[in-house]
Amino acid sequence: MVAEPDALLKEALDALASADDPAALEQWRIAWIGTRGRMRTVMAQLRDVPAAERPAVGQRLNALRERIEQAFADRAGALAQEGTARAASSGRGRIASTIDPTEPGIPVGLGRRHVLSRTIDEIVEVFGRMGFSVAEGPEVEDEWHNFTALNIPPDHPARDATDNFYMGGSRLLRTQTSTVQIRTMERMPPPLRIIAVGRVYRPDTHDATHYSMFHQVEGLYVDRAVSMVDLKTVLFQFARAYFGPDAQVRIRPSFFPFTEPSAEVDMLMSIRGTPTWVELGGCGMVDPNVFRAVGIDPEAWTGFAFGLGIERIAMRRYGIPDIRLLFENDLRFLRQF
Repeated sequence: MVAEPDALLKEALDALASADDPAALEQWRIAWIGTRGRMRTVMAQLRDVPAAERPAVGQRLNALRERIEQAFADRAGALAQEGTARAASSGRGRIASTIDPTEPGIPVGLGRRHVLSRTIDEIVEVFGRMGFSVAEGPEVEDEWHNFTALNIPPDHPARDATDNFYMGGSRLLRTQTSTVQIRTMERMPPPLRIIAVGRVYRPDTHDATHYSMFHQVEGLYVDRAVSMVDLKTVLFQFARAYFGPDAQVRIRPSFFPFTEPSAEVDMLMSIRGTPTWVELGGCGMVDPNVFRAVGIDPEAWTGFAFGLGIERIAMRRYGIPDIRLLFENDLRFLRQF
């Protein structure tokens, strides 16, 4: 049984109020919102909630998690201000004497494009040479475009509140840029050859190759007599054009509700000095049910789709060992690119 949100909130805030120094605050964070904290355990209990009640319960728990995380941020900010005030008070009268107004100022460095922005531009350029145009879509989606039209049934685990960021009702942050494929096929008749580039969101635990917000490039090609041979050719040509002729890529069978047959695309990368096969994304032939959902005749048209993680492409291209480095805004890292 999922715990009562109001009782959990009161318990969390009472414990937070007693965290009066950075060490105690960190212990509270680990206990409540860490990867093995109370909120993670509570969210996992959603799997036991009846399917009909799960969206409503998931929304309440997501709201609870947001309130607890905001309370933590507010408490951390308050403790930081208190520490700054104490330091300023103890050092008053000595700081001014160390300032020399005749010293030259520190040069202001010129900014540059983030490594992810550069990677996106490079990917778009490579696929553009293959005839793919760029399509766009919203990051806040509805369940029809994010699940139903992609042949993901109502009871599929991919719809669980623990695997999505629901925002109330049927709205959620998109979990894949496949939603742009659906929107494109709804408004444009085939033949189609497009890529969709953008942010996607999944509540993954952060580690060297996973993050809760990342970027995808999604490809869609719909025409007559399209086959897996065409899909494999496009992916291998992209890998060799972008990474060089020695790029090591493999495609292995898999399953996705929206493609049949399906496969996963892996690339050999060096993770902290160790060669490792890392999944770049999924691919396959568009399932006939997806075509029917958008009004395209699957007897007349065929197509393939693929989705690749842009962060992992950047990691392979630039030798970045940990995906978290891309989002920490550490100037020592960013100045290398």
